[in-house]
Amino acid sequence: MTSYSRIKFPIGFWTGLGQLGVAPHEVVRKAGLPLTIINETVVNASQYFSIWQAYSDLMDDIAKGIIKLVNVFETVQYPPTVLAAYHARDYRDALTRMARYKQMCPPENLLITEEDDHCSIELKWLYTDQPGPSMLIGITLAFLLELGRRGTGKLLTAKSVEFSHSMGDVELLENYFGCRIKTGGNCNKLTLHRSDLDSPFVSYNKELVEILDPVLDQSLDEQERSNSITEMVKWVLERSLTGGRPDIQTVAGELGMSNRTLQRRLTDEGTSFKPLLTQIRHERAREYLADPSLDISEVAFLIGYEDQNSFYRAFRHWEDDTPSNWRTEQLGKTQ
Repeated sequence: MTSYSRIKFPIGFWTGLGQLGVAPHEVVRKAGLPLTIINETVVNASQYFSIWQAYSDLMDDIAKGIIKLVNVFETVQYPPTVLAAYHARDYRDALTRMARYKQMCPPENLLITEEDDHCSIELKWLYTDQPGPSMLIGITLAFLLELGRRGTGKLLTAKSVEFSHSMGDVELLENYFGCRIKTGGNCNKLTLHRSDLDSPFVSYNKELVEILDPVLDQSLDEQERSNSITEMVKWVLERSLTGGRPDIQTVAGELGMSNRTLQRRLTDEGTSFKPLLTQIRHERAREYLADPSLDISEVAFLIGYEDQNSFYRAFRHWEDDTPSNWRTEQLGKTQ
């Protein structure tokens, strides 16, 4: 079973619901899942999203549901991955740990970028075609700010927040984040004041972090070794081909690692980026050409070629035939 089908679900979530007056069994029933899932520590991506969507459906407003749950979630209920962040040295250290250990809880992935006077944290989804529910997106970004507030003991504010979907009472969220909220954007992103990242955490616990780090790092390393990086790259490539040629930097960013790390791990598995890109293009070309409703130019675009001539040359190299002749032969075999 791949890691992205095994998502660690925080038990504190159910406790928090109870404190809000929301019965866990109501959420589970709304999600169409067996009641026994309340006692499960691991769920799959479909169950994970269903639970969050059910909680959202039971709340009269997404924004209200976000803020209520973030505020009620007590630090004693934090899982080890979050404890390592909460007891970090400063806000930057905490965010770095959150991004690193989030890898143990796919399909969420945090991409942190520091530039000029701001730090942006973008939420991406890995290994699933299903977008995360708006409630989960809001909770994730709100908790990153809440982590800074609780760790520093200061009422930190965000510089800006962007959501890809409607989030209910935006004014309520603006009051919480302390900044303007943009909805209907192209991404889900929290932007912080970079100067806040140097703020020390009053919750810093050197001894606890030194205990947690080796255990979490070992778990993460074991998980990464158990995953086929080749399959991960192919998965990202399949979803990134249309209209352009994804490069290794783009794919590495999607997987939350550096170019060098990605190259090394591919080499360890006996392959490299370029042949994987070629393989995916070839496979998709055959698949799309088998659909007579697609023009050759559309097929070229769908597999990342900007012009039809480049696609023709590549296809002749793969099949020793032109796309149109190959299509005619294949369609003839099926009739």
